[in-house]
Amino acid sequence: MVRFSGCYTAIVTPFHDNLEVDYEGLKRLVEFQLDAKVDGILACGTTGESPTLDWSEHNKVTERVFEFSHGKGQTIAGTGSNSTQEAIEGTVHAAHMGITAVLLVDPYYNGPSSLEIRREYVEPIATAFPDIQMIPYIIPGRTGAQLLPQDLAQLAADCPNVRTVKEATGDLDNMRLTRKLCGKDFDIMSGDDDKTLTMMTDPAIKAAGVISVMSNIAPKAVGDLARLVLAGKAAEAEKLNAALAPLFAVITVKTQEQTPYGPVLCRARNPLATKTLMNVLGMPSGPCRQPLGKMTRAGLDVVLEAARKVNEEHPEILRPIEEHFGVKLNDRLRDEKVLEGLYYRK
Repeated sequence: MVRFSGCYTAIVTPFHDNLEVDYEGLKRLVEFQLDAKVDGILACGTTGESPTLDWSEHNKVTERVFEFSHGKGQTIAGTGSNSTQEAIEGTVHAAHMGITAVLLVDPYYNGPSSLEIRREYVEPIATAFPDIQMIPYIIPGRTGAQLLPQDLAQLAADCPNVRTVKEATGDLDNMRLTRKLCGKDFDIMSGDDDKTLTMMTDPAIKAAGVISVMSNIAPKAVGDLARLVLAGKAAEAEKLNAALAPLFAVITVKTQEQTPYGPVLCRARNPLATKTLMNVLGMPSGPCRQPLGKMTRAGLDVVLEAARKVNEEHPEILRPIEEHFGVKLNDRLRDEKVLEGLYYRK
């Protein structure tokens, strides 16, 4: 089984204004990732808006990412569901394409226990596809369910093709327990960009890399971050992480918004802020599908401030966008016309 390490991009699914998938835009995004030499691309994850893709679109997006990659980077297919049967059908399609790794998000909404996630979800799929690597994706803040380290370790012991986890619990102690129970030959991948450095340098976690959101925008820099840590260059990695920190901070944007009935907390969750910034920067992205919508002006201003700061202080991070997509970021980040249609107007 191939080991996972480095940077894998959880690629966005670009849409046209009519909300149909923009496959030409997707091709350009994949080429941008490959030029940056990411280690692989995850198709149809949370960042790819998998909940709003029907399975026909889901499968076609995965096909296209695999096709566009041309063997230059590994394709991971997001085939998870809150229905085991759906997940099996999605994995069948991935297998027929020749994809050798799938991501299985914990079943959402129906709330199975950790034991059920192991016995009624991951194990049946892993057993049915012994030649495909299964990557459980643990993100309880999204799913309301969680595969616990004890059951993950049991899966690793029983299923040779469960050797990796995407860890997005935000709980370092949970990650340390995963390492303790699953052993040194098990790959832990960060599912939170802002925690990647900590997860990779913590000797009790020893994460191998990241399945990243912000590498949609800064693939070379996020890839370099992972490579520096793996090469033992901690000081350089810390410096680069600090430069990337403003971008990592806007994957989810929280603002206080006023209503006639009082203030409310607004959370612009991934991929809304990421796709909004990609639109600003001149990258293929388009809108999010409902029920995600637009950012507020206050939220957009947070994103713009972060991008301007990075572009001014560390222009090398975003420069590949200018080179690949033929844009001038200084102009776009200051042009109000670029922002039209990207935020709610009162």
